[in-house]
Amino acid sequence: MATHKSAQKRARQALRRRARNRQVRSRVRSAVKDARSAVASGPREDAALALRAAEGTLRRAASKGIIPKKRASRHVARLARSLKASS
Repeated sequence: MATHKSAQKRARQALRRRARNRQVRSRVRSAVKDARSAVASGPREDAALALRAAEGTLRRAASKGIIPKKRASRHVARLARSLKASS
């Protein structure tokens, strides 16, 4: 465990950031999963709405540095491609 005062503070900050990042990452995974299931089963309008929601969640997580920007773009592109192929 950290012994210096500054190291203890860093450990506390790291715990808070980790909790926040886990929440955002979980939201991203849920949004992508919802979009995939909407593309697979639901009507096209619902799938497009789910895709827009997932894109916003992915881009927000990327802008915060929780996931890399290129990974977010790749996920969005694949979701859009699957939506286009399903029609």
